[in-house]
Amino acid sequence: MRLSALEYVESKQLRKDLTDFRTGDTVRVHWKVKEGEKERVQPFEGVVIRKTKGANRATFTVRKVSYGVGVERIFPLHSPRYEKIDVVTRGSVSRNRLFYLRDLKGKASRVDVQEEMLEAAGLDAAAPAPEAAPAAPPEASAAAAEPAKKPKGKKAKGEKAAG
Repeated sequence: MRLSALEYVESKQLRKDLTDFRTGDTVRVHWKVKEGEKERVQPFEGVVIRKTKGANRATFTVRKVSYGVGVERIFPLHSPRYEKIDVVTRGSVSRNRLFYLRDLKGKASRVDVQEEMLEAAGLDAAAPAPEAAPAAPPEASAAAAEPAKKPKGKKAKGEKAAG
């Protein structure tokens, strides 16, 4: 089957270095901004609230709150204007479009983080860091802590000042 001329031209414009991310992920898009004759890279970090399909017309929408104002930006997925896309955290959502985040404020607008990503990396929240010394058994630490504790306050009758 031969591609039409239009499909052939469109297929040449597709990016090969796409980052795998989904709706609900927090991403940092490094967008190239042209100011006069200079060009610099400006990161835009937020939650992906929508992804659309469509070969070279595919887009994704990123939402962030900047100084108390919600800002959404639509990026073309195959655009040469962005340098790279970093996935900061993987979100755990059950919807494809997260437009309900527009109505939420503060902590309620946060997306849950996927637990399997943390476990796969070996970063369990309850486990101590690998560099930390092993913890002593609870009996030994309780016994060692008791003599060090002295009540602060008034002395009881008949007790002499130590020292």
